[in-house]
Amino acid sequence: MAAKKASTEAKYQSSDKTDMAPAASIKGGIVTNDLESAEAHEVFKTGVDGVEFRTVSWQRATIVFCKINFAMSILAIPEAFATLGSVGGSFSLIGFTSLNVYTGLILGDFHNRHPECHMLADMMGLIWGKIGRELVGVQIIIAQVLISAGGIVTTAVGLNALSNHSQCTVVFALLAAILITACSSIRTFSKLGWLTWFGMITFVLGVFVFTIAITQQDRPAAAPPTGDFDLGWTAISYPTFVVGMVSAANLFICTSGSSMFLPVISEMRRPQDYRKACLWAGFIVDTLYLALSLVIYRYCGKWLSVPAFGSAGPLFKKISYGISLPGLIYAFVRLLRDSHHLQKHTVVHWGTWLGVNLALGVAAFIVAEAEPILSYLLGLAGAFCFAPFSLIFPCLLWMYDSKGYRTGSKAKYAVHALIVSLGLFMVVGTAYAVVVATKDAFATGMIARVFDCAANSGSS
Repeated sequence: MAAKKASTEAKYQSSDKTDMAPAASIKGGIVTNDLESAEAHEVFKTGVDGVEFRTVSWQRATIVFCKINFAMSILAIPEAFATLGSVGGSFSLIGFTSLNVYTGLILGDFHNRHPECHMLADMMGLIWGKIGRELVGVQIIIAQVLISAGGIVTTAVGLNALSNHSQCTVVFALLAAILITACSSIRTFSKLGWLTWFGMITFVLGVFVFTIAITQQDRPAAAPPTGDFDLGWTAISYPTFVVGMVSAANLFICTSGSSMFLPVISEMRRPQDYRKACLWAGFIVDTLYLALSLVIYRYCGKWLSVPAFGSAGPLFKKISYGISLPGLIYAFVRLLRDSHHLQKHTVVHWGTWLGVNLALGVAAFIVAEAEPILSYLLGLAGAFCFAPFSLIFPCLLWMYDSKGYRTGSKAKYAVHALIVSLGLFMVVGTAYAVVVATKDAFATGMIARVFDCAANSGSS
């Protein structure tokens, strides 16, 4: 294994000293005369005696990427628009999406030049060594826990809405954690195919039902039931730093899942088709987010709930929650790399897989009960995980493979350094904003206590 790693590093050593932009010699991120060698370094092999992972087409990858990004964020984005205004929110969303798609392409190209890197932690290990790889691996686990916690909170709210709070909210959160953990135990994206399609279609359908419902109401459900009221719609708003940073983080994180795309590349039939899937997914998701959020904000204004389905009134809130499904999580390969257990039906394989999912599910349940506000959970995930994953780390990887720009085209090098600086600002600014907002939530009673049985959907 050490010899293999040494040969791989030697293979790319020359690229560290040259300009990595020779357009004629690169096709889809892979040197055209080196496809067979790149295939040899893939984590998952084709034609193995065991679990066949390499079955995903670029079309299915596009749907998986859309499902990764188009998830519960849509339930928090309208409130971000209410905070920043329709124009401010739209420009922020388009800007963050464009930036996230670009850095996602960087990650895909880096993976295809270094196909032995299955996850972002493996990539950062080339720069920072074994310790750096393990630290980023821990960050990935934290991200999965925070996103899963957001799914648990959203699902618990939905179950409360559907049942008129028939059970303690903690019970619904525990049920949500069990369901999400069970779904995440499916090992390959190809076998997740039917769940991915079903989950994507039903979630989008639930959002569409909600959006149509609010356009047919006389007033938002949270507005005063009688008399005149101020909708609160504005083109540009001027929030405080804390409120603005939390909202910006919610807009940023909604399309920042490109680090989660990387395991999918290793399961694609043609990894070089990743760029096509990434671009299409970015366009589709941004269009959906922008169109739906603008309509929701137009009809609800400042009278928005988080999650947003609560703004549709009792009946359509239940219908929207009833149609939608929680998102899925996926992590596994790091613990079994370079082991015959990775693609074999062994006790170690199944024990590791189920053990990891159970541990993540328990951790996500605890976090969801400690921080039961979706927008704050997304803000924490954006600050501590996805700002580094989608802004800082991709640009550092680009610099690692493009050292020639230091003495050549310095403008490109400076642009990527600027993106790193933006990422650092997002980390510090968002973390500070979420901590202050959470402290205020406890002080005002928005969060009464941890592991609270009280209803959280507005249903009685």
